[in-house]
Amino acid sequence: MHALIVTDVQNDFCPGGTLPVKEGDQVVSVINRIRDLFDVVVFTQDWHPNNHVSFASTHGRRIGDVVDANAIPQLLWPDHCIQNTKGARLHEGLIVKEDDFIVHKGTDPRVDSYSAFFDNQRDHKTLLDHYLNDKGIRSLFVTGLATDYCIKFTVLDALDLGYAVTVIRDGVRGVDLNPGDVDRAFKEMEETGARIVTSDQVAETLGH
Repeated sequence: MHALIVTDVQNDFCPGGTLPVKEGDQVVSVINRIRDLFDVVVFTQDWHPNNHVSFASTHGRRIGDVVDANAIPQLLWPDHCIQNTKGARLHEGLIVKEDDFIVHKGTDPRVDSYSAFFDNQRDHKTLLDHYLNDKGIRSLFVTGLATDYCIKFTVLDALDLGYAVTVIRDGVRGVDLNPGDVDRAFKEMEETGARIVTSDQVAETLGH
């Protein structure tokens, strides 16, 4: 069985949001087109409390600064994806069905969580690995936002946990805070064991 992982396609990460990824909303049509090819579809959401450690406003610092957060570097972002706000909602264009599984991450105010599996300190797991194991799923296809942060760390953790991982290139978009970050993320994911395909190749890859 295969699962489609839709990572953080939320209003704040799309044009008009507080932390927009360039062309972030363009992944929506790709995801909608392929979602029914999969046995299971999972949506992840950044789900931050107020005063989250990743917010520049929490520290009285500038966006883009780096602070020490429990002995690991924390890049500071604008306030984003605050629980139960419009910015935290999934993009309204996404097709979300009743039996889709939704995973919240970044809920601890003291630690960020780029990955859909672990917080950045790897002290705590989300519900995702347990859910996938319960469903007997060992093959993941990853889409969403953003390539060089939450996609990359989700993919690397999935590989570390023993999943076969495929990244759908036209189903992701990146921040590219430092020019070349997106390309480097693709290279790191591929060199670690992920397969990179386009959405047009998904059906064939799945054997449909």
